[in-house]
Amino acid sequence: MTDQSKPYTPLTTDNSALVLVDHQVGLMTGVRDYETGELKHNVVALAKAAKVLRIPTVVTTTARDSMWGPTFPELVEVVGGEHIIDRSSVNAWDDPKVAAAIEATGRKKLIFAGISLEVCAAFPAITALGKGYDVYVAVDASGTFSETKRQAGLLRMQQAGVILSDYATLMVEILKDNASPLAGPVYGALDMPWATLVGQIAEAYVKRDRRRSARADRRASPAT
Repeated sequence: MTDQSKPYTPLTTDNSALVLVDHQVGLMTGVRDYETGELKHNVVALAKAAKVLRIPTVVTTTARDSMWGPTFPELVEVVGGEHIIDRSSVNAWDDPKVAAAIEATGRKKLIFAGISLEVCAAFPAITALGKGYDVYVAVDASGTFSETKRQAGLLRMQQAGVILSDYATLMVEILKDNASPLAGPVYGALDMPWATLVGQIAEAYVKRDRRRSARADRRASPAT
């Protein structure tokens, strides 16, 4: 279990990486805890927001040329197919290429999502905990084949100390400031209805700060 007395260190653009496990066509067809369209939306939105925030992303599949098929095309459009690591191991972390790719990010906070939740997300997440990482799972970007499996997977991860969250909350935590120039694009990637408004607010803050800076420069300049 996690040490509740340990101060919480937020997710940031500098300490976080995303790991997407087995979002494959064949596995998607068996998901029963989410509608296929909703789950696809959530996974793609997560990947898009991570891309805007420049969060390193590792994507892996299991036996894509035989058992479960390729990564679903909407996700490939975001992450690019050439960097997807195929493997045979059940636990993604047991594959040396996947483990090396995660370690190469240099990040100590890992966000996992996968199909299925209780295996493809949970196994590498719990393994990462044992290796000293802070671990999160985006539960609504992860699907499985029955409600029993979902509840068992969530309970097991929570007992192990994994932090469970929804995908949008994780990305907004990394965004940190709605005055950021990335705010509009991030909310847009997350498909939030107020994305345009947030972008306008962020732009207004930038303009305000520029005006303040200009006034300060004028006050600091010697009179001529």
